[in-house]
Amino acid sequence: MAEKKELRYFNIGNSYGGNQRWMIDPWMHIGGCGALTACDIFIYMMLYKEAGELCPYDVSAMTKKQYRKFAMSVRPYLRPRESGIKDLETFMEGVRIYLEDVGETGVTLTGFDGSEPYEKAAAAIVESIDRDMPLAYLMLKHSDRKFDFFEWHWFPVIGYEETEGGFMIKVATYGKAHWLPLRELWDTGYDEKGGMVLFDIKKSESSQTV
Repeated sequence: MAEKKELRYFNIGNSYGGNQRWMIDPWMHIGGCGALTACDIFIYMMLYKEAGELCPYDVSAMTKKQYRKFAMSVRPYLRPRESGIKDLETFMEGVRIYLEDVGETGVTLTGFDGSEPYEKAAAAIVESIDRDMPLAYLMLKHSDRKFDFFEWHWFPVIGYEETEGGFMIKVATYGKAHWLPLRELWDTGYDEKGGMVLFDIKKSESSQTV
C-alpha cells in the first residue's frame, strides 16, 4: 500500500473545488453540501475519468456563476432539507436518478456505512483513491468539538497519507483542502452514524474499441 496519494483536483478561480458559500439560494447556502459534493465529483469524473456529460459547462474552465447554475440543476435530485441528507441511500438514489437523466450509464455507487470498523473504512478509502476516484463522506454529529466545522456535512475525500501519527485523509470543502485523522473522525461517539459513498466508472464499449 502506498503511504501517500493525493488526487489531482480542480480550481474554480482561487477556490479549491466548489464552495457552498457561493450559493445564493438560501437552502443551498445552508444545506447544499450533498448536492455540491456530487457536483464536485461529477466535475472530477469529467475532467479525469472520461465520464459523459455530467455537467453542461466546460469543466476545464468553469466560472463561479456556471458552478452556481450547475449546483441548482443538481438541487432537485439532492435537495436540501431541514434534517439534511442524513443517510447514504437518499444520496445514492438522488445521484442515480441524475445519472439516468443525463444518460450516464457507466457510473456505479456503493454505500459504506459508518458503523463499519475503522480498519475497513481506511481500506475502502485507499482502494478508491488508488483507483483515482474521490468518494463522498457523510459525517453527522461528532462528540469531539474540533470536528465542529465538518459536523452534519457531506464532503469529497481526495487523498490519504499514512503518518507516524496515524492515517490521514485529504478532503475538499468550502473551497479549501483539509487533512483529517480518520480514526478520530470515524469514531463519532454517537449511535447514529454517517458513512461514505464509493464511486466507480467503466468506459463505454464504444470508447474501449476506438
